[in-house]
Amino acid sequence: MLPYLQRTSVTGPSSLDNRTWAAAWGLVLLASGLSATWPARALDLDAGDYVAAPAGTTLGLLYLQGAERDRLYRAGHSLPDAPGLDSEIGILRLVHYSDIGSFRVAPQVLLPFGRLDGRQGLGDSSGLADPILAMPLWLINEPERRRYLGITPYLFLPLGEYDADDDLNLGENRWKLNVQGAYVTGLTDNLSLDLAADVMFYGRNNHYGSGRWTQRQKPSYQYQGFLRYQLTPQADVRAGLSWLDGGASRVDDLQLDDRQETGKWNLGFSWFFLPKTQVAATYGRDFAVENGFREEHRLNIRLMQVF
Repeated sequence: MLPYLQRTSVTGPSSLDNRTWAAAWGLVLLASGLSATWPARALDLDAGDYVAAPAGTTLGLLYLQGAERDRLYRAGHSLPDAPGLDSEIGILRLVHYSDIGSFRVAPQVLLPFGRLDGRQGLGDSSGLADPILAMPLWLINEPERRRYLGITPYLFLPLGEYDADDDLNLGENRWKLNVQGAYVTGLTDNLSLDLAADVMFYGRNNHYGSGRWTQRQKPSYQYQGFLRYQLTPQADVRAGLSWLDGGASRVDDLQLDDRQETGKWNLGFSWFFLPKTQVAATYGRDFAVENGFREEHRLNIRLMQVF
């Protein structure tokens, strides 16, 4: 634990020397996932993401995400006079389903962009985040039994907006690799269960803290589960839980002691309001935070066009 964070406001350096203050900001940003901004805390799924579409299908998706964070936690305790953060993030995603031998795959590209608005001197940032390349592969694809098992590698390219002198950045200036596995099965005629787990590996950022230090981070793990109830062939309602763990980081030889233990719930729906056009929306918030910002409110809206 870094005791100076309890004694000093996070809005300015006070009497801290530059190295200690940079480490303090590193704790604030890394513990809250803001050095990554999106998707900073592993990869959140939508219910039904691992239901494979027929080969030859192309999907175009637009995600809009808004979140408010009013409280900052350290070792499970809310820090007084800490800054808040609002974010407005969009993602463009293009997916194409095809077959390789007997396996269904879906190569895709994701382009995140948006804006971060900090409070109490935290600053702001806008522009492009790090692009992502991915390709799910289904080991089980049994639509007649509503049963699917897939694994997806996600590669994050360090091409987003990044300035080592800024407190907030949309890019991370480091490579990341996320490996995710998910299983989907029908429980009744209308009820389905989605389960997923992933691990995120982080490369080094050699230009951290005004470019003078190196940031390293241990792997983080996320576990997600959803129940989906099909109201009609065109519409469903869904509820989910997720838990994020791990991801402790350090700057040079300074351990930040910022291991993540964050739980979140969400509720939502999806609706094909046109034969090939779907809208999905979920609302959620954190119910447990060990280190970092607590999301008081998050609204996700997804528009999907089938080609």
